Amino acid sequence: MDPSKPQYSLRRVGRPFTKDYRAYFERNTDGIAISPFHDIPMYHNEPQNVFNMVVEVPRWTNAKFEISRSKSMNPIMQDTLDGKPRFTKSCFPYKGYIWNYGALPQTWENPHYTNPDTDDKGDNDPIDACEIGRAIAKTGDVKQVKVLGILGLLDEGETDWKLIVIDMTDPLADKLHDIGDVEKHLPGLLDATRDWFRIYMVPDGYPPNKYALKGKFMDKKYATDVVKETNEAWKKLVNGKVEKGDISLHNTTLEGTPGKLDPKEVGLPPDEKLSPAPVPPGLEEWFYIDRESLDDDKRPIQGDSLYIALELR
Repeated sequence: MDPSKPQYSLRRVGRPFTKDYRAYFERNTDGIAISPFHDIPMYHNEPQNVFNMVVEVPRWTNAKFEISRSKSMNPIMQDTLDGKPRFTKSCFPYKGYIWNYGALPQTWENPHYTNPDTDDKGDNDPIDACEIGRAIAKTGDVKQVKVLGILGLLDEGETDWKLIVIDMTDPLADKLHDIGDVEKHLPGLLDATRDWFRIYMVPDGYPPNKYALKGKFMDKKYATDVVKETNEAWKKLVNGKVEKGDISLHNTTLEGTPGKLDPKEVGLPPDEKLSPAPVPPGLEEWFYIDRESLDDDKRPIQGDSLYIALELR
């Protein structure tokens, strides 16, 4: 297969921006259905530390798509909030997500393990990644990236690591080798990333997030060690050596695992390619948040000709 062509395709079922939407993965070489959680390798090139990253949310967009833990074959779906499809609010000066956001396959933040550096258990998901290259990706893209650093977010009492990565084909990839290079060549991005993760849930009524390690971005070595740790946790999960909870282990390539399915028996629905449903009104508005007063229960306000106070839960 031509290495310049995508290795994977999507089968989209249901209308985007509804709870029925599913995006299933299949391998282009043979049309076999695969799980983006379990079947796509974590490494694209292990000796050179090049990783695969599954894009869930493209930069500048708001729909909170994510790999489903519980559905068979782990399709990408839209997260829900209060029973409705979830759209992350835009907090001034940010428009939606400020990077291509997604996850590394074959990783798992173990909810049974308390990390000594964060003093919290894992969030039960693949490890998250923020891809900082200039190109805007699409949901379901599989990028080849290198790891530059990591931020330890504490999200509702769970360890939620955020990797900083860059697409290997990006023009800056040859200049970015570690977390210090990001500040040198993309000044302000790390501060904006820390700020974004702190406040992004506030317009939905949640308190600001907190950080492990005093909010410091850790370097490439530390980040790579965390990735390897989450990969080892995933290996135990997919081999049935740890409690899986609601996670579907279905896969079509991992021989000997309890979730291995016969690819011939995995019938993916046809690709419907339906038009998206209307998005909620007001999604294009900014929310203005007084960062200095967040800990004093300062209410954010929604930008419009009239300013509307939001109640925190």
